[in-house]
Amino acid sequence: MTSGAGAMVAPDTARAHIRAWLAEFVVGLNLCPFARPLLGADRLRIEICNETSSAALRAAFLSELDLLQRSDEEDVATTLLVFPVALGNFQHYLDFLDDAQALLAEAGLGGVVQLASFHPQYQFAGEPAASPGHYSNRSPYPVLHLLREDMLTRVLADGADPEEVPLRNIATLEAIGAEELQRRWRRLCSQP
Repeated sequence: MTSGAGAMVAPDTARAHIRAWLAEFVVGLNLCPFARPLLGADRLRIEICNETSSAALRAAFLSELDLLQRSDEEDVATTLLVFPVALGNFQHYLDFLDDAQALLAEAGLGGVVQLASFHPQYQFAGEPAASPGHYSNRSPYPVLHLLREDMLTRVLADGADPEEVPLRNIATLEAIGAEELQRRWRRLCSQP
C-alpha cells in the first residue's frame, strides 16, 4: 500500500485498502459512530483519483461534488475521494483541502456538503508528533470525505452528540497507546 505518493494504484486495490481501514480503524475502533451502517453499503461511494496535477485534482473534486448533488441519498449517501498517488505531502494536502473548501463555498454548497479530511501523516496542530489522537484522521491514502449535511443532521437528531465524538476518540486511542496503534497501522499498510 502506498501513502499518497508514488506509482499508480489500481482502483480496486485502493478501494480494498480503504475498506480495510474503514473496517479496522474507523468502524473497528468506533471512531465514527455514523460509519457502521454504510460500511458494506453500495451507498458509500469510494472514488479513486490517480491524477497528480492540481487542475485534475480540482476537476475530480468538482465532479464528485456534482455527482453527490445530482444523486439521491439512497443511491450515493456519501463519497470518499481517494488520492493514492497525489498529495502525499501533508502540507500540500492541507493546501488542497483549503482549495476544496473554497470551491465548495463558491459553488454555494456551504451548509449543504461538509468536508472531512484524512491523510497518512495527519497531525493535529499543536499536538505532539507521537500523540495517538492523530490516528483518528489517518488513512492509507489522502482522502476527502464529502458528507451530506442533512444526513448528518438526521443522525445527530437521533441522540448522537458531535462534541463527544472527538473526546471519546482521543480516550480510545490513548487507551490503545501509540505503540499498539503503530503496530496495527503497519499491519494494515502491509496488506496487499
